[in-house]
Amino acid sequence: MSALAGLTPDPSPHSPAKDGRPSGPPIGRGVRDLDPFYPIVDSAAWVARLVDVGARFIQLRVKEKDEASVKRETHEALAVCAGSGALLVVNDYWRVAIGEGAPWVHLGQGDLDHADVGAVRKAGVKLGVSTHDEAELERALALKPDYVALGPIYFTRLKAMAFAPQGLERIGEWKRRIGAIPLVAIGGLNVERAKLCLAAGADIVAVVTDIMLHPDPEARAREWIAATRRA
Repeated sequence: MSALAGLTPDPSPHSPAKDGRPSGPPIGRGVRDLDPFYPIVDSAAWVARLVDVGARFIQLRVKEKDEASVKRETHEALAVCAGSGALLVVNDYWRVAIGEGAPWVHLGQGDLDHADVGAVRKAGVKLGVSTHDEAELERALALKPDYVALGPIYFTRLKAMAFAPQGLERIGEWKRRIGAIPLVAIGGLNVERAKLCLAAGADIVAVVTDIMLHPDPEARAREWIAATRRA
C-alpha cells in the first residue's frame, strides 16, 4: 500500500491523451530545461490531474504494487505526458521505465543496490538519485546523475526518515558540490518553503502531500507553478 493510501482523495478519471505506447521521450528537452515544479504522485490519474493544470515534470511513485500494475500505471501516465509535452519520471522501477520508454527514472539509495544503471544509461533513460549525506552524495556523483535530490529539507510526514531535516544551509553546500547538475530539494515543502529552497540554491522543488492532501489539489498546484516557474 502506498504511503499515501487512505490519506489522499480519489483522483478524478481522465482519458489518456492518446492510445498506445508513446513514441519515446520528448525531443529537445535537456536537463537545463527542467521545470522547477516537481510533483510526486502515486497513480496515472494523479499525473493527468496535474498535467492538466500545467505540470511539466512529474514523478510517478507507485509503492507496494506488483510490477504489472506499475507497468500499467506507467503506460497510462506516459500517454498523458506524451499528449502535453510533460516529462515523466518513474520511481524505482527501472525495468519498467526502460520497457515503456520513459524518459527518466529516479532511484533511491536502496534502489541503487539492485538497479542496473548501465542498462538504464544504454536505454537513454535519464537518472535522478536521492541523497541524504556525504557518502550518498559521493555514490550518486560517481554515477554521473542527471539530477541529485537532497532531503528531507524539513520534517516530512510522508514516510519515516532515518535522517534529520537537512535545512536550507545544506542546499547551498550540495549545490556547490554538484555544480551544473540540477539539485532537487524535497521533504516537508509548501509553497513558501519551496521559494526559500530555490533562493538557497535548489533548481527544482519536489512536493507530495502539500498537493495530494490539499482540499483543492489543482488550485494548490497552480499556486506552486506561479511561485516557482521562471518567467
